[in-house]
Amino acid sequence: MKKIVFIFIIFISQHSQAQDVIFSQGFLVPETLNSSFTGAIESTKAGALYKSQWKNNALRINSNYAFLDTWFETLKTGLGISLLNQTEEGSSYTFNQLNLNFAKVFQLNDSWYFRPSVSVGYGMKSFGFGNLLLEDQININTNSINRSSIDPIILGSKRNFFDFSSSLLLNNENSWIGLSIRHLNKPNISLTENENDPLDVFWSVHAKYYLPILENFSHRITVKNKIYFLLNYMKQGDFNRLDVGGQYVFDDLLSLGITAATVPTKNDPNNPLLVSVNTFLGLRWEGFRFGYSYDLNTTKFINTGGTHEFSVSYDFEINIRKLNRLKCVYCF
Repeated sequence: MKKIVFIFIIFISQHSQAQDVIFSQGFLVPETLNSSFTGAIESTKAGALYKSQWKNNALRINSNYAFLDTWFETLKTGLGISLLNQTEEGSSYTFNQLNLNFAKVFQLNDSWYFRPSVSVGYGMKSFGFGNLLLEDQININTNSINRSSIDPIILGSKRNFFDFSSSLLLNNENSWIGLSIRHLNKPNISLTENENDPLDVFWSVHAKYYLPILENFSHRITVKNKIYFLLNYMKQGDFNRLDVGGQYVFDDLLSLGITAATVPTKNDPNNPLLVSVNTFLGLRWEGFRFGYSYDLNTTKFINTGGTHEFSVSYDFEINIRKLNRLKCVYCF
């Protein structure tokens, strides 16, 4: 019976972690959405994002993301690195991935620009199996514990792999639309020796579209305001999700946003269409940008305590946009 329970736990752990981390602040920190944002503001930029998920549950998950990228004007190229870390407290699961991102920009016409990119990553995942006590390690005759085990269900503690991704981005001065395809090589993430568990390809189509709703108003306050329509569709294996919402930006200093996370294609007809409502707030001060988001779970799941995200980034050359160069990708 203990073996059955152990197998079940490992099975759930492996498959639950085969899904990519999704950050609610993707429209505040677009580098998490698409590697084509590397160098997209045509300066050197660094940032970090922290996500706390299910804090009231034993399976609390913490995710960290950090990035640094820069722009080479003569080559019209962006180059950067990013690091993703994820830990699950209940299972001692840890995942780390380091990516090198390269993006190029091409001018299509007076308004639109095309930015393809490639990303090469090295991933490392592990479980804390060293703390497990298996049946054949217990010697009831001597009341001692053996350090080794020949139990056939014991798994390796680590798995390292290379990962390749590619992204595309179209933008004008106010809007953008992108496509991101991760895990093109379907790396093996199985922790079982001689087994192959390919990581499913992750697809994402995302857009931020400027709505000229307030342009008809001449009030001195409304002319500084902008409203955007937000969309992000994601699919990975059987998992799919569609986030739809809006963002309000005042004078490029304050940002308020809300998105509805839905499951448009349901594997179980009893599953709800709306799974969470995600809100986010952004503040800009000189070269800094701060963000906070809170996800409210709308399903009848256990009390998770919600999901919180905090972010901070810094633009080292904030005045560079005043130069007459290629149109930067707008993001707040």
